[in-house]
Amino acid sequence: MKILVIQQKMIGDVLATSILFEAIKHKYPKAELHYVINSHTFPVVKNNPFIDYFHFFTPEHEKSKFQLYKFAKDLNKQNFDVVIDVYSKLSSKLMTFLSKAKTKISIDKGKKSFIYTHTFKHKSKAHTNAGLAIENRLQLLKPLDINALKIVRPKIHLTEDEKNNAKQFLESRAIDLENPLFMIGVLGSGHNKTYPFEYMAKVIDQIVLEQPTSQILFNYIPKQEADAKAILELCSPETQKHIYFDVFGKSLRDFLAITSHCDALIGNEGGAINMAKALYIPTFTIFSPWIKKEAWNMFDDNIKYVSVHLKDYDNKPYLNIEHPKVLKSKATELYLDFKPAFFESNLKAFLKRLH
Repeated sequence: MKILVIQQKMIGDVLATSILFEAIKHKYPKAELHYVINSHTFPVVKNNPFIDYFHFFTPEHEKSKFQLYKFAKDLNKQNFDVVIDVYSKLSSKLMTFLSKAKTKISIDKGKKSFIYTHTFKHKSKAHTNAGLAIENRLQLLKPLDINALKIVRPKIHLTEDEKNNAKQFLESRAIDLENPLFMIGVLGSGHNKTYPFEYMAKVIDQIVLEQPTSQILFNYIPKQEADAKAILELCSPETQKHIYFDVFGKSLRDFLAITSHCDALIGNEGGAINMAKALYIPTFTIFSPWIKKEAWNMFDDNIKYVSVHLKDYDNKPYLNIEHPKVLKSKATELYLDFKPAFFESNLKAFLKRLH
């Protein structure tokens, strides 16, 4: 049996969807499994033992209808028995439609879903602490007679060499791995998913206050350096002494290996949080006010994995609305209402449990 899974989206989505491969391999160990992903997301699924082949969707495929059609036709030559289209985008629909698969599975988008043989509506409420992102994906396996209630957790597979190289790198930069080491997700994927700079600085100040021997790393990419530095400068002079601003991974795999040595990742909800969880590193997540926490608070247990949302402390903006995304245009205003004092006790308790 040959199965194709299509997930053209961000790093967190590609990582979350990787659970399907482990679940399928447990049920059908001889199945040949293929994964279509955006090329830049490959590092989070590299070395995954349950995925047999990758097909990379590139910016060229995105920009050119001819290149997209050629890509889809090339996939068609594989003669897949099953196609699982996780998000049902226009490009993934074309791949699915042109495939020779008898079984085509996706989410239910009403009349737009006619090309699929099986569709599933997104659940509105999670039944486990795995969260909706995991549970909604697992139900796509029902047509394969795989138990959608048996939870599988995303995992990142680092080599021993990668972990050892990261350890040596940290030690060469005067990081003492005997003392607490915290990775801070200082910036979200966009302005409306980024906790206000001055508030984030106060959060970092609190970490150092609670853990006086803390060593702080910032997670940012080169184009975000100015914003990351702005947050650094808003921290107290004492806190700044604990921040190793220039210590960061040059690649996503480097970041993952460095994070594997951290005591926790604390900061904005997004791909970095999901990657830390896949490495079994404790996380403290600050959700944007317009994001549905239940969708992405994967495996939260309020002990090792904790997340906070404005709705947890002030429910008024969320009364009489169907989904928090309707508040997206008010993100800046709502963020200002989401003061660090709201979750100060939660963060203190989280830090205390780490040691």
